[in-house]
Amino acid sequence: MGDADAHDVRRIVVLGSTGSVGTQALELVRKHRDRYEVVALAAGRNSELLDAQRAEFAVRSDLTRACAGDPGALAELASLPEADVVLNAVVGFAGLPATIAALEHGKRLALANKESLIAGGPVVAEARARGAGEIVPVDSEHSALYQALRSGKPSEVRRVLVTASGGPFRGYTREQLATVTVADALRHPTWDMGAKITIDSSTLMNKGLEVIEAHELFGLDYNRIDVVVHPQSVVHGMVEFLDGATIAQLSMPDMRLPIGLALGAPDRLDEPFGAIDWTTLSTLTFEAPDVDAFPCLALAYEAGRAGGTAPAVLSGANEVAVEAFLAERIPWRAIPGIVSEALDGGTGNVRDVEDVLGADRVARERAHAAVAHWSAEVVVT
Repeated sequence: MGDADAHDVRRIVVLGSTGSVGTQALELVRKHRDRYEVVALAAGRNSELLDAQRAEFAVRSDLTRACAGDPGALAELASLPEADVVLNAVVGFAGLPATIAALEHGKRLALANKESLIAGGPVVAEARARGAGEIVPVDSEHSALYQALRSGKPSEVRRVLVTASGGPFRGYTREQLATVTVADALRHPTWDMGAKITIDSSTLMNKGLEVIEAHELFGLDYNRIDVVVHPQSVVHGMVEFLDGATIAQLSMPDMRLPIGLALGAPDRLDEPFGAIDWTTLSTLTFEAPDVDAFPCLALAYEAGRAGGTAPAVLSGANEVAVEAFLAERIPWRAIPGIVSEALDGGTGNVRDVEDVLGADRVARERAHAAVAHWSAEVVVT
């Protein structure tokens, strides 16, 4: 991206500004102030860092919010008239109202909050159609697909492949997984992410959620979305076309690349992030995921195909299970069992946001009950 006139400056709202994605986005803004201006900031509980960000980027005090647990405040910032791009990097289901607000008001939504799209897929689609907003994914895998899909028409796509590193437990047997600890699960081999996302990577739930997200983003049937384990994390996504050609996006792991593209697409940044040294990169390997040892992936496909409120139940129950594991109330192997119990309780249809909120509430109630059973079992054993 070259020099920009004042009218080309994109005004950005950063939701989740003190987290990993938010701080990296602000790093890019810091280097490209001729292209971007931060007009609003929101974070959870790290008020000290939030205040420092407000001062550095000269954001008005009334548009700087420490609003953990206040989805309404996030939605208000996401619908600011002066904003061009809303980066939604909020963790968890709380990001849904902001996602809908941004799209209803015709904003570009740079989406890092996968749970809002997964849980509220139908209502997010309606908001996008109603407000003519645009979603550009921030996840490295969906950014890769977004880039590779430029190579052909939608009718020419045979399937897409979402890559997975395999997480810290790739190759583990079910017996080995029975004794893994929180510290083990947080030791991701290639990415530096928040605790919740890192645990999801260890269970492969993150790939399951990304499959649902790919379905919602690109309108592809689940039979045309596959997951392949690629431990080097260099190939982030692939699109296979009808004529047999496969277009892949490759780069070394660096979230600044997809973040920068989401903020500026179709333009790219003029500095390389994750550029590959082809003289030292020797091996790229691929393998099928072990759905027996990692059943969360199959659960996500099941929920996605069921549709309605099933993805919301999957997402909500998983959040509860992960929180319980991080608090050492349940073993790692209990996470898929808790999610499965929540899904077995039944799901319904999605007509509006209230249906999504209701499904999330019910999912969490079921999951908390399942956690209590597992916790009691841990105490007894």
